[in-house]
Amino acid sequence: MMIESAIVSVRSLKGNMQSMSAKRFDNVNNVKVFLRLAIFSLAIACINAATAGESLDRTINYLLSYIATSHATFIRNGTTHTPAEGAEHVRAKYEHFKNEIKTPEDFIRLAATKSLLSGLPYLVKPDGGKERRLDEWLAEALKAHRAAESR
Repeated sequence: MMIESAIVSVRSLKGNMQSMSAKRFDNVNNVKVFLRLAIFSLAIACINAATAGESLDRTINYLLSYIATSHATFIRNGTTHTPAEGAEHVRAKYEHFKNEIKTPEDFIRLAATKSLLSGLPYLVKPDGGKERRLDEWLAEALKAHRAAESR
């Protein structure tokens, strides 16, 4: 009887050890799966960040082109400028604020709203249109651009 009890105990111990080994194996596999998912998620996040950056650059370039190719007069600190001059000035301000610009709205707010020197708003007067604020005009252009892009 004692031998049978010892055999049962050994078998039980062997079963427990196999179970523990299987659990360790499962834990190792779980860690491997987790690491693979973490790496995959990080890769997707990097791709999304790169795509967002490209999209931001494309949108800002669109807005700068919109300014440069418009048939409008740009008014900065009371002085009129051509579309090319207006675009070049806004581009220079964009370069100045580039590290702070994360969205097209940031671009408009920081680079195309007002003079840093006088605080006066930038204005635009489209051919045949009324004089208005450049930031509002660009916000409308951005809205139209996004609508066209989503089609």
